[in-house]
Amino acid sequence: MQQEPFNLYWFLEGVDAGTEGVQKMLKEELYPHCKFCDSSSVVRNGTRRGTQYWLCKNCGRGFVDNKALPRSRYPIEAVASALYLYFTGSSLNDIRRHTEQHYKILPSDSTIYGWVRRYTEVARKATKDLKPKVGDTFVADETVIKIGGKNYWLWDIIDLDTRYLLATYLSPNRGTREARKLMELASERAGKIPKVIITDSLRSYLDGIELAFGADTKHIQATPFSGTQVIERWHGTLKERTKVVWGLKKPDTARQFLEGFLFFYNFLRPHESLKDKTPAQVAGIKFPFRNWLDVIRSQSPIVQRREPINYTPMQPYRKRPPKSKLKANRRTTSVAGVSTVR
Repeated sequence: MQQEPFNLYWFLEGVDAGTEGVQKMLKEELYPHCKFCDSSSVVRNGTRRGTQYWLCKNCGRGFVDNKALPRSRYPIEAVASALYLYFTGSSLNDIRRHTEQHYKILPSDSTIYGWVRRYTEVARKATKDLKPKVGDTFVADETVIKIGGKNYWLWDIIDLDTRYLLATYLSPNRGTREARKLMELASERAGKIPKVIITDSLRSYLDGIELAFGADTKHIQATPFSGTQVIERWHGTLKERTKVVWGLKKPDTARQFLEGFLFFYNFLRPHESLKDKTPAQVAGIKFPFRNWLDVIRSQSPIVQRREPINYTPMQPYRKRPPKSKLKANRRTTSVAGVSTVR
């Protein structure tokens, strides 16, 4: 006769009252906390396809202890690792194989790209109102990238002192209107008008800077790699990433990707030239997220519960009414000769 494997959860239920302290200690170690309210008052709620389900007696929510966000399938560590690899230049196929090797899961390309879109939007909302303390000299440049087989111009402007990327602007054109738009976006993010702007010899910058700032800003035209090296290195990094990126077939998709890459560059990626600090740290921004894992954890109801602005109180747990009352509330009706119960 085959012996059933030892189950420590069953053992805990069989511990007598004389060892209540031991039982409580072991239960806290083995029983998970609720994903929605962090309560330890949970009970087992059956097994489905070999997976243990749990029920919280505090908020009435059911969950699976899979180290993931509520109603999610994959552990947050695996999602954070995939996001990091995505923005550091790995292809989606390489990311899938990495998660398979390290986390024993194999998400699809669309699943990984869904993570990128979701948490890029979370990062964008968390940083849109932050004002960096930057210097008085900005460096601007533009480069061409292909989107859906067509050439688009990517305009970027960066602060020389902090290496903080102030603005990025995608456009199918390369004229004065686009140069002016870039300057206005940078000024809005920095909260100031720069004293000096360094660009290449593109004529569009002459009128664009004049229209945006007038005589308050000095415009210096530099030759390639003689004054715009900072922004050129950024474009080199970006182009290396776009060689393996999947999904840049429409401008809207490209803009969303660029927002995620801008967040990663400013807030999560340390720079050796900044003594292994991020541009946001050098610019004096106190940001609660240190990595993609922190970004993902911010979407947990437990974390949001600590922030009254974003927290919606959960409904109190209500016990299911007795079956006798449920049957009494049923009414039988007839529709087109077919009896239904509601």
